[in-house]
Amino acid sequence: MTTFKEISTTCFGSIGGWVTFFFLAWILIGAPTLYMVLAGQNLSQLCQGTAAELNQKIWTIIMCIVIGVPFVLVKSMKEVAWMSAFGSVATVVVVLIVLIMACMNQSAVGPAVHDGVIWDQFPAALATISFSFGGNVIYPHVEASMAKPKQWPWVIAAGLSTCAFLYILCAVPGYYIYGRATLSPIYNNLPAGVGQTIAIVLITLHVLMAAPLLTTSLSLDLEDMLDITVERFGKWKEFCIRACLRIAILVIVAIIACFVPYFSLLMGLIGSFSNCVLIFVFPILYYFKLTGFRNKPIYEIVWCFLTILLGIVGLIFGTKDAIEGLIAATQADAH
Repeated sequence: MTTFKEISTTCFGSIGGWVTFFFLAWILIGAPTLYMVLAGQNLSQLCQGTAAELNQKIWTIIMCIVIGVPFVLVKSMKEVAWMSAFGSVATVVVVLIVLIMACMNQSAVGPAVHDGVIWDQFPAALATISFSFGGNVIYPHVEASMAKPKQWPWVIAAGLSTCAFLYILCAVPGYYIYGRATLSPIYNNLPAGVGQTIAIVLITLHVLMAAPLLTTSLSLDLEDMLDITVERFGKWKEFCIRACLRIAILVIVAIIACFVPYFSLLMGLIGSFSNCVLIFVFPILYYFKLTGFRNKPIYEIVWCFLTILLGIVGLIFGTKDAIEGLIAATQADAH
């Protein structure tokens, strides 16, 4: 089984497969859209006051065209794996820049205001965290593309541990130094200068490299469902049909990115509506369905139940908060 939909269909039949695909398509369209919003925002910020100054929507469209080249020309996940490696290195460098510059900037910022817990923002925070660990929507494709799939448990354990460590390196000093004033993305808290510019450039390159991974995963699912294969259509006809499908996906991403340009709110909406289900709920249901329920120790069942409950809380309240925020931001811009 190489896709989330295929796993869900095996567990819960065709209806379960289509329900999963609905949430999966939402994240595989939503995450690249979010990346394009961020890339357009970053380029607009970097080029402000220069000959290349353009508004955010134009830069967003340009970024969609840039990622469209590898997305349309490259067929499988194996061929875009190097993009993920580059993105990982870029992220590590940005985290180190934020960590070092935030610590150096502490005296200039002054004492920060901290809150132990902001309960009404808990669902939104949970949704955002789930987005940060949302790569599992393409894990089946990645595992299938590996030369040695049996090494997958080691790969996923090392990958998620590294991801968590990097987030902690940003979150703890960032919140300690900036408190309530912490911005999203966090490098916007850094003083303007070379360090902030390097961070913005690297993150922009990272999202440009990461977006084709998600859109390729969606396209592979659709191509499999529509039986778009060389055996059926021939080499050139298959390429033309696949290219048209992928261009259509890019157009959808560009349209949404241009008309919903609110990075943090969009991240919360995508995280709460789709990632909370795909990360906290569905995998556990698959696990019980495939391996059994009664053969699990009680502490594991309780832990799984609490995880599912977290996902449902994030889905309901996180989605509500994100939609209300997007409506308020849109109305404010209209006035």
